[in-house]
Amino acid sequence: MTRSVRPATYREMQNATSFPDWHGTTILAVRKDGQTVVAGDGQVSMGQTIVKGNARKVRTLAGGKVIAGFAGATADAFTLIERLEAKLEQYPDQLARACVDLAKDWRTDRYLRRLEAMLIVADKDAIYTVTGVGDVLEPESGVAAIGSGGAYALAAARALLDGNLTAEAIARKAMGIAADICVYTNSSLTLETL
Repeated sequence: MTRSVRPATYREMQNATSFPDWHGTTILAVRKDGQTVVAGDGQVSMGQTIVKGNARKVRTLAGGKVIAGFAGATADAFTLIERLEAKLEQYPDQLARACVDLAKDWRTDRYLRRLEAMLIVADKDAIYTVTGVGDVLEPESGVAAIGSGGAYALAAARALLDGNLTAEAIARKAMGIAADICVYTNSSLTLETL
């Protein structure tokens, strides 16, 4: 008798006692005065150990017209970014349509459904959070965040938005605040600007 064994999902491995708990990402996007910035920290942790302090979780796509940041399983996020790049080639200069199409595929494709990651995607005009449950969310305030320290970075950025700081200055300061609070976030930043 042949028995089919499906691979364990990231979440199942994370919950297993033999597989350590992986954490470590804060991604923040800020749009203000015509400038869009996506910032990501560099920390990757396994259990109570920092295994990498300078990971690059923010990338430019579509010839530098789009920025994407990811949280979650790295290989899964790279798969999603590759799919997003293909969608951007299919729908040039239509970021919203590319994100919606990716989210639709992510939710309905059996292989993609198992991917454990989230994306923040931005161009000069808009910011979107894309999730595996089919969400494509555009923030009202021009600020979005995901990952372990996302809530801290989001709150800090929203508080700083009304001041005289630029989008880049807000992103740097908010990420610094998140790094001071969240043990899974560090101050080694990757910042991309449009």
